[in-house]
Amino acid sequence: MQNQIITITDKHKAAANLIVERVLAERTPKFIITVTGEVGTGKSTVSYLVAKYLKKKGIRCKIMELDNYYQIPPLERKAWRLKNGLGKVGPDEYNWTKIYENIRDFKEDRVATMPLVDLLTDYVDTLTTNFAGVDMLIIKGLYSIKCKESKIRVFIELSYQEALELNVYESSEPMDEFRFQVMQKEQEVVQDLKKEANFFIDFDNSNEIFHL
Repeated sequence: MQNQIITITDKHKAAANLIVERVLAERTPKFIITVTGEVGTGKSTVSYLVAKYLKKKGIRCKIMELDNYYQIPPLERKAWRLKNGLGKVGPDEYNWTKIYENIRDFKEDRVATMPLVDLLTDYVDTLTTNFAGVDMLIIKGLYSIKCKESKIRVFIELSYQEALELNVYESSEPMDEFRFQVMQKEQEVVQDLKKEANFFIDFDNSNEIFHL
């Protein structure tokens, strides 16, 4: 997303270094990893650091933000959800056809057009990027773990209270009763996806990191 702000802490650096170790041990050509977690858990920061550390080792990475791929644009999403109900909140809100099209662009070293949400305006812009020479794709988002192309599936978790507080702080939507209901539904869906992870990071109150 455009105009997104990240905060880097020692625990983010430690988590990124652990992921890099795993990537270096398992990497194959055109390698894909996914980073999943609720809003505010550090997906953007960890993804950025992994790409930065791998660049120092001569591995070029691009980050693909799946929250750019909602089928319903940000300015229309609340009305759509109110009309269709909370049962529609989840991975099916993503445009998976476009996601897999851009993944093929990556695998085939093509120039790609990708959606890009501007967080200041909530408009959906278009990004043109060249995947030629890009060694690895980091796919991050609430439901990115559902991507079938992923080899390392990272799940980042916080304590419930900390995740709730960060959801409120990070959300670009006005906080009202319906937004809280959406957040609770998103948390349920994301927690259910945790079983699909093969690399687990727990940013709990003790700041310890655990991984598979």
